[in-house]
Amino acid sequence: MKLFKLQTLKSFWTLKPPNRTFHCHPRLLASDVYSQYEPVRQGKQEIPKYFNFASDVLDKWSEIEKAGKRPSNPAFWWINGEGEEVKWSFEELGFLSRKVANALTKVCGLQKGDRIVVILPRVPEWWLVTVACMRAGIVLLPGISQLSAKDILYRLQASKATCIITDNTLTSAVDSVASECQFLKTKLIVSKGSREGWLNFTDLYRNQSADHSCVKTRIQDSMIIFFTSGTTGSPKMAEHSQGSLGFRPLLSERYWLDLTPSDVIWSTADTGWIVASLASVFDPWVFGSCIFVHKLPRVESAAVLNTLCRFPIDTVVSAPTLFRMLVQNDLSSYKFMNLKRCVSGGEPLNPEVMEQWKSKTGLDIHEVYGQTEMGIICSVFKGMKVKPGSMGKAAPLYDVQIVDKNANVLPPGQQGEIAVRSRPIKPLGFFSGYVDNPKKTAETERGDFYVTGDRGIMDEDGYFQFIGRDDDIIISSGYRIGPFEVENALIEHAAVAETAVVSSPDPLRGEVEFVRELPKTVTGKIKRNELRKKEWGRI
Repeated sequence: MKLFKLQTLKSFWTLKPPNRTFHCHPRLLASDVYSQYEPVRQGKQEIPKYFNFASDVLDKWSEIEKAGKRPSNPAFWWINGEGEEVKWSFEELGFLSRKVANALTKVCGLQKGDRIVVILPRVPEWWLVTVACMRAGIVLLPGISQLSAKDILYRLQASKATCIITDNTLTSAVDSVASECQFLKTKLIVSKGSREGWLNFTDLYRNQSADHSCVKTRIQDSMIIFFTSGTTGSPKMAEHSQGSLGFRPLLSERYWLDLTPSDVIWSTADTGWIVASLASVFDPWVFGSCIFVHKLPRVESAAVLNTLCRFPIDTVVSAPTLFRMLVQNDLSSYKFMNLKRCVSGGEPLNPEVMEQWKSKTGLDIHEVYGQTEMGIICSVFKGMKVKPGSMGKAAPLYDVQIVDKNANVLPPGQQGEIAVRSRPIKPLGFFSGYVDNPKKTAETERGDFYVTGDRGIMDEDGYFQFIGRDDDIIISSGYRIGPFEVENALIEHAAVAETAVVSSPDPLRGEVEFVRELPKTVTGKIKRNELRKKEWGRI
């Protein structure tokens, strides 16, 4: 049954509770999208000069879907925890995103290469805008809803964005700084109501034509710009291309997710993080998988556990904080419907938490390691032995090494800086650079390597272990101490909720200090540099 006559997001909401699992289609994948690029992966064909994720991946899955060669599960499945639900097939996603692309270009006047700041929680509109921007060649700059007016001002000024899309929670903050943003021309609000000076997003796109021709984009054309977390200064703008985000999973092996069109994946990452783009857009949709989204206004253990029990989620991707929360619960009463794989990333996960999760659920937690600039650098692949405290092996396409300050490769077991070979040929997954900041871009290069700024060790089996940020390493009596090791010991105490360890200028000994909360970035990372400044300021 076609739903294309229904014009709004609300038209696609269904309130029936899920009561089925999805099964593999018997005629599935004779020629799926991923398989079509096998000659490129084998080196028999060159990487294409032109590529657009919307037309070359999403629209191809729509064709496969219409031919009856994909399972009946949706491409996108959203709930808000209050009974509302959205399900889109690839065909419906294409239909709606074309309408949004027309709204952005024909009404708002945005053109290929223009920049748009999008600060939305986990709502369906974020995915529509993301795909619409691909279709129109508009550069997306995502942000998280916790941004302050000062944060928004910096992002609008630094990016020279001509349009912003947000919801009711941030409109006042935007209005308070809009007069200082000379390039900002259009403000769109995702809301059931209206606001002076803003265009209503739904009203704007719903009456647009669904007839839109995807722009032709080169594989190196800019697609998304992420603001780095800024633990040591103002956030930098890391630019990614159609190739580094969109084509990379087509060129890689199945590695960190290893999905199929029958799989349902849920990532709890905020929409402003690169993990959301990787685990909730590009990597799953390359394989035709279903992307599951829970709005989760607040991340609570009960909501997460009940969702895993009620919905046929195969893979869950989350930050270590969530798993630390979940293991505090009695999990014996929860029966996960379909969960087979758990992935953790963003910061190291304590081995104790991994062991508790395994004993309570029977499932391993597979760690991944990456950066905004590189995407996934290391991961524990499906079927790989899990070593507690290890973040796995180098991801496909990347030659990851431990190097010294002169970019010399260090042997297994020796601590150094985690680096990825960038010369003579830069791997496709690399970011294009920091926008308008060639100096900072150049500082990431050392010899033939991109240096991450993180210290680690590689063992004889090629597994990497995270030690800490290079500027977080503690020197004590000539010994180099990784803060993560100390934090692991402290968190074993029942009275400790979370920890952060920094150096102290005490000439003889250090001490443990208890505080009510730790300073964090807007993305939830602990600001160890602020703790260090506070500690050393006591001298």
